[in-house]
Amino acid sequence: MKLNDGLHLAYCTNVHRGEDWAETFAALTRHVLPVRQRVSPGRPYAIGLRLGQRAAAELAQPATLLAFQRWLERHDCYVFTINGFPYGNFHGQRVKEQVYAPDWATPERVAYTRQLFELLVQLAPSDVAGSVSTLPGSSKGFVAADPSRRDAIFDHLTAIGRAIADLADKTGRDLHLGLEPEPCCLFETSEETVQFFADWRATHPAVESLLPHVGVNYDCCHLAVEFEKPEVALNRLKAAGLRLSKLHLSSALRVFPDAAGRQALAQFVEPVYLHQVVVGDARRSLVKRRFFDLPDALAEPALAVPDLEWRIHFHVPLHVSPGAPFGDTRDHLLGALDWLRDHPGACAHLEMETYTWEVLPAALRLPVEDQLVREYEWTLSALAERGLAEPACAARCVQEAGR
Repeated sequence: MKLNDGLHLAYCTNVHRGEDWAETFAALTRHVLPVRQRVSPGRPYAIGLRLGQRAAAELAQPATLLAFQRWLERHDCYVFTINGFPYGNFHGQRVKEQVYAPDWATPERVAYTRQLFELLVQLAPSDVAGSVSTLPGSSKGFVAADPSRRDAIFDHLTAIGRAIADLADKTGRDLHLGLEPEPCCLFETSEETVQFFADWRATHPAVESLLPHVGVNYDCCHLAVEFEKPEVALNRLKAAGLRLSKLHLSSALRVFPDAAGRQALAQFVEPVYLHQVVVGDARRSLVKRRFFDLPDALAEPALAVPDLEWRIHFHVPLHVSPGAPFGDTRDHLLGALDWLRDHPGACAHLEMETYTWEVLPAALRLPVEDQLVREYEWTLSALAERGLAEPACAARCVQEAGR
């Protein structure tokens, strides 16, 4: 939906199953439209579209694309952003480290992302910028096993940057790709992100002209897991001249790893997604250790170290705390919104992303449409408090969430 100061807000449809276009479109009809009617009746409604490679290829067929364009018009919906991080399957089976494959060392990733932008210029309103989010190059493990991937990643990012710039010139559109730092990936912290872009600039002198089209997708869950402070991280990215393509509004799980905390964490062990764990001292924003997945951390002997906590890459709902002994990282998200308020125009694209609905413990899992409405309520209230959304938008969601 359109908010104040040129902002656009959507929820990411990666919360729903949809590996081919038929399944993706069914989810839009079954879930997106009912949510839209509850939170934004009578107003244009934004969709944060997740398209895997198969769905994107099928949507690109002219008749299918035309039918979807007409559907968007009929329901007064629009697409301004596409999640292009997961290339293949994302629900119902083991994803784990395969979410990074194919990575940016491969031509397949370039072709897929280019197709997403070609679709986006057909779907987004002519006066609205279009963004695509993607993985941060690769997994650290992939590059450690084959260091030559790093040069290939730079080459392929240069190629996609040129393709986006050419498409932007051809269409007169503002188009940008957001690389999304994530724990245990090629770059995961704001410092590593700045260094990655510096290395890319040094390797390819023409990169400077591409930076309006290739920037950063800032996922609040991910940077909070890294014990970063939002104002420090966002100022660092801004000072480096990096475009803030999109803000993912998301919250992570946190807990002190005593006996009660470790025992309670067992309910969050599941076979589909990676849940990286970062161990640190929140008071000093100090990281001590990282684990690639939650079972790896739980397999370690208990560490009886005062003040150390675990932050787990497990997206939890925005509207509710997971309950004792857990905490969450909504404070980081709110800090990012404070920064956005204080830096008008720094980023126009906001997307709520709690894709873990199917694997949430039962106590946290509402019917998916109710969860989404409550997340809108929480988010719009937070935005309205900062003058970034109209209070009436939040009030409507409060009323709908209470139904």
